[in-house]
Amino acid sequence: MFCIAIANQKGGVGKTTSAINLGTALAASGHRVLLVDLDPQGNASTGLGINQAQRNRSSYDVLIDADGVADAAVATDIPLLDVLPATVDLSGAEIELVEFEQRTHRLRRAFEIAKRSWDIVLIDCPPSLGLLTINAMVAADALFVPLQCEFFALEGLSQLLNTIERIRSRFNPSLAILGVALTMYDRRNRLTEQVSSDVRAVLGNVVFDTVIPRNVRLSEAPSHGLPALIYDHKCSGSEAYIALARELIRRLPKMENEAA
Repeated sequence: MFCIAIANQKGGVGKTTSAINLGTALAASGHRVLLVDLDPQGNASTGLGINQAQRNRSSYDVLIDADGVADAAVATDIPLLDVLPATVDLSGAEIELVEFEQRTHRLRRAFEIAKRSWDIVLIDCPPSLGLLTINAMVAADALFVPLQCEFFALEGLSQLLNTIERIRSRFNPSLAILGVALTMYDRRNRLTEQVSSDVRAVLGNVVFDTVIPRNVRLSEAPSHGLPALIYDHKCSGSEAYIALARELIRRLPKMENEAA
């Protein structure tokens, strides 16, 4: 099981949209995928059509009560794609986790028990670098970083890279950056092109070739409880995520490529 944390401490950069649509694309390629909703807003759960009545157990129960991941996961309407949903209870988890001695390793221990249930786990992190995101980074094999093409992107990325180094040195030395994806890309905007050039100059091949454009259909899809790939698979946003998923699969360990 290969675990990918989708993280950026800045909100509104496309974390949840990326989690939902990459999860859908990876499942369509034949991988058994679990999407872990670790954001108290629960948008990934809602975006996959999981209503409140289906969230009897959640990521909160896994973190705080040590419930089994397999017991709490819910099947979506998309074959091979399951979700570990989030509820509002998760908003208090940061405070409650402080009481635990191994507060940073709760999610990692849960995955160690469930590691044969899925091929790929995607963790949709909250827009902060608190204990929830730290749990995700400690549990993850690699990070996927959505980066909005805007003025403050590089400053936020610098903060995230510093956090990654601290996680490596203290908790998870094998944590790698799988890739950085440029999101909300608008070719008509000169600033977008400048940010893209700057990010690629700093990070080189870490940045995916595929960029995710600004696209109305990507924004509309969650309100219907559907990934954009299902809502409108021909829109530019869906086509971009399909291409990005192909790139991502090529960067996975060899055994995952063979599974595809």
